[in-house]
Amino acid sequence: QVQVVESGGGLVQAGGSLRLSCSASGRAFSMYNMAWYRQAPGKQCEFVATITWNKRQILYAESVKGRFTISRENATNTVYLQMNNLKREYKASYYCNGEQYWGQGTQVTVAS
Repeated sequence: QVQVVESGGGLVQAGGSLRLSCSASGRAFSMYNMAWYRQAPGKQCEFVATITWNKRQILYAESVKGRFTISRENATNTVYLQMNNLKREYKASYYCNGEQYWGQGTQVTVAS
């Protein structure tokens, strides 16, 4: 059983930065492709970014390119999402995903 836990969300001013963390239990984590998704109030869940298990491929949603950076440390079973120059429309619950496993989400609020 794998547990996924996100952290690092909070309230930030527009233009500010946050770094989200995703910690996963289980030795298989290092072999999982990992991704971040988000769900804004009243909207469907949408893809944000993904990174392969070996870090060789990284993809971003067009809406976050140039602002977000996904990374991972397999030694510590952690995936990060560095979010810079945040916009109000980025307010959402951010979820970490690996295989069929999902975390509970961390809330990001961007104030003007």
